Amino acid sequence: MTGYVEGFDGPFCRIEVDGNIQAVPREQVDPRVKAGDAVERKGGIWVTDPAATKRRTDEIKKLMDDVWES
Repeated sequence: MTGYVEGFDGPFCRIEVDGNIQAVPREQVDPRVKAGDAVERKGGIWVTDPAATKRRTDEIKKLMDDVWES
């Protein structure tokens, strides 16, 4: 299962999965995960997927560049 970290609210991490936001207890999220990361669930813990995070960051940067060049 893959998701995107929207942010943190107290004891929860907000993760978007298939367009739905899930409030996941922080103890189920690797402490190195940060807002904006693409994450995947491995062994019951959400961990950063570095390749997917980079792809998503690059896609967003390209979209922003396209907007400002128009």
